[in-house]
Amino acid sequence: MQTKWFYLAPLALAALAAGIWLAQARYAPHRPAASAVAALWQAGYPDLQGRRQALSLWRGQVVVLNFWASWCAPCREEMPDFSALRTQFRPSGVEFVGIAIDNATSVSQFLKQMPVSYPILIGEGAAHGLARQLGNPSGALPYTIVLDRKGDIVLSHLGRLPRDTLENVLRKIGP
Repeated sequence: MQTKWFYLAPLALAALAAGIWLAQARYAPHRPAASAVAALWQAGYPDLQGRRQALSLWRGQVVVLNFWASWCAPCREEMPDFSALRTQFRPSGVEFVGIAIDNATSVSQFLKQMPVSYPILIGEGAAHGLARQLGNPSGALPYTIVLDRKGDIVLSHLGRLPRDTLENVLRKIGP
């Protein structure tokens, strides 16, 4: 019996490693085409009052663009950090923008319980397509990209973004 495990254990480990590699290759964020980044600046979504806000409003600033939903636990966990970092870095020309892949009613109810200090736009399903174009092939949430003042993506992150990781990126970009 031990001999059988001696041969099966390496095969199981190899299969596990192959599965992890395949998942990362298929679902990990990738660098989007320049046309997708250009399309980002053409996009716009309604704010909580229903007024359409063009993302180009923030062009020329460092932009932390976060795709999220009110039902997404990791999304909710990172929002207080985003609010604090927005307050800290706003004087340096950094803006955080949340795009909810959610409906306005759910977002409004959620934000009454957990207000944030940065603009929130209601993207619903259309924003899901934008997130995919911007390097999120799985469409999973949360998905965050950081754009420098030239509009180049300097960070794309799928999943809860650790505060220290984001803070380090924002410090490197500088004022």
